Amino acid sequence: MAEDPQPLLRVRLPRGKEVLGIVQQRLGASRMRVLCLDGKERICRIPGRLRRRLWVRENDVVIVEPWELGGDKSGDVLFKYRSRAEVNFLKRKGYLKNIEEEF
Repeated sequence: MAEDPQPLLRVRLPRGKEVLGIVQQRLGASRMRVLCLDGKERICRIPGRLRRRLWVRENDVVIVEPWELGGDKSGDVLFKYRSRAEVNFLKRKGYLKNIEEEF
């Protein structure tokens, strides 16, 4: 018998103005410092609608939506990658290359 291929993995990718980032430091009050894929460091917050559902720790990979009014210094965390398989998929496909060099 042939082995089953790897299970289908659906991974959410950034759309539009969203960027990938890695949480560097928790600052309290649902705010954190995130190093984004575009090379900028942003102070991001978890919006109220996600606050109880989204628990973020340091070194988690997240999707950030930068604020239009806040310039390049702030944004919202919209999504957290929960499994190592999702993060490995992003690394394999080349989405996390810029960030990997710094870690």
